[in-house]
Formats: sequence, C-alpha cells, structure tokens
Amino acid sequence: MNDAAPAPTPAPRRRARVRAPELIGRGGWLNTGGKELTLADLRGRVVILDFWTFCCINCLHVLDELRELEEKHRDTVVIIGVHSPKFAHEADHRAVADAVERYQVHHPVLDDPDLATWKQYAVRAWPTLVVIDPEGYVVAQHAGEGHAHAIARLVAELEREHGEKGTLRRGDGPYVAPEPAATVLRFPGKAVLLPSGNFLVSDTTRDRLVELEPDGESVVRSIGGDGVFNEPQGLVALPDGRIAVADTVHHAIKAYDPETGEISTLAGTGRQWWQGSPTAGPAREVDLSSPWDVAWWQGKLWIAMAGTHQLWTYDPATDTVAVAAGTTNEGLVDGPAAEAWFSQPSGLAAAGDRLWIADSESSALRWIDPDGTVRTAVGTGLFDFGHRDGAAGQALFQHPLGVTALPDGSVAVSDTYNHALRRYDPATGEVTTLATDLREPSDAVLVDGDIVVVESARHRLTRLRLPEEAVRVEAVAHRTRRAATEIAPGTLRLDIVFEAPAGQKLDVRYGPATRLLVSATPPELLTGGAGKGTELSRELEIDPAVGAGVLHVSAMAASCDDDPANEYPACHVHQQDWGVPVTVADGGAVRLPLVLAGLDHEG
Repeated sequence: MNDAAPAPTPAPRRRARVRAPELIGRGGWLNTGGKELTLADLRGRVVILDFWTFCCINCLHVLDELRELEEKHRDTVVIIGVHSPKFAHEADHRAVADAVERYQVHHPVLDDPDLATWKQYAVRAWPTLVVIDPEGYVVAQHAGEGHAHAIARLVAELEREHGEKGTLRRGDGPYVAPEPAATVLRFPGKAVLLPSGNFLVSDTTRDRLVELEPDGESVVRSIGGDGVFNEPQGLVALPDGRIAVADTVHHAIKAYDPETGEISTLAGTGRQWWQGSPTAGPAREVDLSSPWDVAWWQGKLWIAMAGTHQLWTYDPATDTVAVAAGTTNEGLVDGPAAEAWFSQPSGLAAAGDRLWIADSESSALRWIDPDGTVRTAVGTGLFDFGHRDGAAGQALFQHPLGVTALPDGSVAVSDTYNHALRRYDPATGEVTTLATDLREPSDAVLVDGDIVVVESARHRLTRLRLPEEAVRVEAVAHRTRRAATEIAPGTLRLDIVFEAPAGQKLDVRYGPATRLLVSATPPELLTGGAGKGTELSRELEIDPAVGAGVLHVSAMAASCDDDPANEYPACHVHQQDWGVPVTVADGGAVRLPLVLAGLDHEG
C-alpha cells in the first residue's frame, strides 16, 4: 500500500495560439449525408485534419493508424480527411468518393481538388496531420506516418484541459455512413486464373477472395470476409498449386489452397515494417509493409512491397524472406538492385528473364534482370505522368497498378488512372493503347487469346480481345503443337464422357451435379450452343463460313462416396478444361467426345 500523497496533475502546456483557417474545397463533402461542415460546427471537439491523397501508400498507412484513435475517442474527437490530389485523376470527385469507400474511410472527407485548404494550412507533404483544439486553435502539425501515439497523448491532454475549462463538448460526430452498394465484387484488386478455368479475385474492400466461373460473373464461393484477410491484393499460383495472396493491410503473405480451402501464413508477423527492423530472416518473424502484388520467378516468390518502395522475396526452400531490390528511398533510380529506387511498386509479371514491375507513383514500367539489374522501360519520375503513346522515351502512363506478360514478349499495362489498357513492345520500343473507357483497371489475366481486365471501380471483370500482333506468336505455336480436329458444318454433338469412380455416385443432393460451359474463338464459329448449362451433352451449331477456330469447353461433375451408412460422405469435384482447335470441312466429325477424367479434389 502506498501512503504517499498523490502527484499533482501537471499544468497544461502553453501553446502558440494560431486560429485554424476555415475548411474550404470546391469538391464538397463526403460522408456527411450531404451537409457542408464548418469549423464552427466542430467547436468543442478535438479535430484532426488528415491531409491525404489516395494514391499514396503512406496516406493509407495513416488511415489505418488513426482507426484505433477514432474508435477510442469517438465522443470527443472528429477526424476530417482533406483530400488533396497529386494526380489529375485524383481531382475527379467520383474517384475521391470511390477511394473513400474503397479504403473504408469512416469519417467526413473534404474534397479539395484545388488544394485551397492545403495552402491555407501551409501543408507541404502527403500525409500531414493537423490537430485543432476545442476552441478552434491549431496546436500540432505532423508530416509523414507513425505519429498516432504522439497524437493520442495530445488528445488525452486536450480532453483533460478542456474538460476542466468547460470547453469540451461530447457526443456523436458528423459522420454519416453511405448506403451500401449491392454488387458481386467491391473494388476488386487482382485476379488469377485457376486450373479449373475459374477466376480467383481479390475482393479488396470486402476483405475476401471470390472465385468466379469462367464467365467472370457467377460466384462459385467466397473465401474470407471474416478477418482472415484485410484488403487483399495480389494473387499468384505457386508450384504446389496453392495461391499466394498479398494480404496488404495485414502486412502478410498468405497461402490459399483451392482444393482444401486451407489458409496459412507464408510470411509476415501482422505488424508493419519500420526503419531499423530486420530485412531478412525466418519468414514469419520478419515484419512486412503493405505487400501489393506477388509473382513466381526464378524459383522464388517475389513481393512488390509498396509500403517500403522495394522488392522482397520469399524462398520456400529456406522458409525465409529478404530484400531483393530497393533502398526504401522513393524515386526512380536504375542500376544494381541494392542501389535502385522504386516508387510504390504495385504490379508484377514474370516473363522469361525479366520480372516486369508497375512502379505506380513514378508512373513507370520497369523490370529487373536475373543478375539483379533494375531498368526502366517507360517513365521519368514522380511528377511526370499523362496519357501519351509512341516511343518509350516520351510515352506517359498515369499511376499504373498492374502489368501482364503477353505471348509475343510484350506487356499489357493496367494504366489505372488513365482508365486504359496500354501495351509496351520491347522489340520496337513503342507504347500503344489497347483499350480505353475502363474504370481504374488494376490487373489483367490472359484467357485463350483474350485478356480479362479487373475494372476495379466498376466492380467487375471485363473481357477484351487482344490485337492479332499481341497473340501472333502463341497462336502460331499453338497451331503447330496441336493438330486441328476436322468437324462437319452444321450440327456437332458435344458429349462429355463421365462415369463416377468406383464406390461413388453423382451428388445431386443440392441440385445438378454437373456443369458445362462452351465458347469459341472466334465467337462467330458457334451460331448455337454457346453458354453454360447442367447437361454434359449439347448440340452445337457450326458456321461453315468461319472455317476454323478453337472450341473452349469446361466441364465439371461432383460425386460423393456411395455409402448409405455414412451420413457425411466424402465428396469430390472432377473438372477439366479443353481448348480444341477445329477446322470445318465436309465429311468432318459430327460428334466430339471428350473424356472428363481429372484429379479428385476433396470438398
């Protein structure tokens, strides 16, 4: 028991009395139910202004840092986001509204496209935090991230001081949650094609993965949404069949097994990496920082570590992680890996002896060689951006988030803030535009000569036809590897031959146990019979005028152990995808049988 007299409450610190300028912005307010806020409306509360821009990874870190403070002091503290754009796209009010939802911002946001409030507060960098006391005076300003603890101490001091003065007002804040939107996906980030022909998509804002059928719309299953993921982004298949997941806000790399549904952690502790932390070591003992994308290259998993402006690797042979390139300095500097500078790398694509990198903040397309040399194909620096085709030396992107290797050695760039899909051809050094009128494309996946784009701000996958020059090499090789099947014009009967393995039967407890999806390249080859259904036989109508093409067939059957005494029999999924080159000729086959015989997947 301590009989000592209690220590006196420390006197409040004396602070400079600088009146906070008014909050103004031509873009208006978000998350207020349409109300325009003024500082007078906030009098009596501790106000924290968060000057941010949604392209900036450090700004996103600060959003996460403030969540605990926001929850703990919600009756005395009001956080106001002041969105101050860097890129032209970020001055679009619709884009700001999307970002507020995408990153789950749960406080009012002032859209300030002209940087009017930014200038009034003499802000010089993203992110910057300004603290205003309950009487309307600026009492602190911090640039950068990592200040949440200092601000929390200041908030406690202000609560005590103004509580004693009678100038503290408690109660509900001005935040008004927007109405939830009913879409299958919500701001998807990346996608990968599964062996089944289905897509696995990181449904970022809903903190989950979603498996979609080959149509890119029908949901097979969702994975997560219960805290196991937090704003996941990049996906890539590992050699063992699992999918590596960049679990961005958890600062971790997870592995998802599509066969068993098991989710495990490959790398990361769940804590954000800070300067001075280890940069190599046992994979689950080293902190990571906002991993945004992943790629399998040169026998290792490569990680676009957006939060530290670096590339890291995970080596499954030693179960370790290590920095592979970058110094943590933000900029565009080529050269040896240990000396190179990156700017928020956000997209990776392995292609032979190059690992391509979408270096978003410098609006650049770069690559690293097997010897560790970093080079730039397109881009000149942090503040040079736009939409310009032509020679790589003068071409411009705007904050690309994804890159996809194409069959001919060129790459498709998801030019996110230009709402475009672009192409860079190393053979010619030229940049061209493949498609426009996309909405914040963030990734793309090759599928049978087409490219499926993740339209993040339209909450969907969009299938596009690649130009002939981009697929010419693969198409020629494809035709030389596989002889075409001659089929007759008119009606072609497609039969999927399937028999449940011994001791099993078709599982019809919950509906049809089979599924068949048929399409063609070119689509005009089929005048009838395309689409999905539940029967494993179908009449296809072939247009003789087309002459040749590829039939794309995906079939699935589900069976369960045939044991009446077992209430919970083991079930299995049999799935196979075919691409059947065909030529149309009189006297050709009128029946196309395909045998469904794949590996069993426990389910």
